[in-house]
Amino acid sequence: MGDPTSAMVFAAGFGTRMGALTQSRPKPLIEVAGRALLDHALDVVRDAEVRAVVNAHYKSDMVAAHLNTRPNVELLVETPDILDTGGGLKAALPHLGSDPVFTLNSDAVWAGPNPLDCLRNAWQPERMGALLLLVPLARTVGYTRAGNFAVDNEGRLTRDTNGLVYTGAQILHTDGLAQITETQFSLNRLWDQMLPSKQVYGVEYSGYWADVGTPEGIKLAEDMIEKHPHV
Repeated sequence: MGDPTSAMVFAAGFGTRMGALTQSRPKPLIEVAGRALLDHALDVVRDAEVRAVVNAHYKSDMVAAHLNTRPNVELLVETPDILDTGGGLKAALPHLGSDPVFTLNSDAVWAGPNPLDCLRNAWQPERMGALLLLVPLARTVGYTRAGNFAVDNEGRLTRDTNGLVYTGAQILHTDGLAQITETQFSLNRLWDQMLPSKQVYGVEYSGYWADVGTPEGIKLAEDMIEKHPHV
């Protein structure tokens, strides 16, 4: 098992922090700079030359209609319940194959190099269980929470609220998902399996990353794209 050939794009969330904006449409279809958030993510996957699998739950019919313009993207509808990131990835494994996979959140916008290419260039499958793409707080936009991880000299991660921010992009070996019996769970469960044996690594993103989680985050992301189009 070497480089990923597929990417899981998470698009099933309710987007409650968006308030009224998600009453009529799902969060992945909210536009930033004239394009749906989901399209920003799928362009990243397309340019990295891997296939995309997208999950959906809230207003999934609207996501399905939107993806009619992207015939090479596979949609998986989570029903009756939303499965969270770990459960969603586990359910998608028959569609993703046995190779390591990229995962990418659909509520982020990037200014800089392709994030999946950055991960691929640093990926060492023989010693890494997961490789997370991280960014310093100073190069986040619209992000109001703490950091997530500290990185040692070998690139291995430990949890640290004063550390770098996880961007939602990673490469992951998925075999550990079989040890989790629940159907609904976060990918934090898989990382927690790997962290004690020092299998979780990180690489720093050189550009800027916008967390588009609130209505205010939309304008911040658009300003970022205008200011840093080619980092």
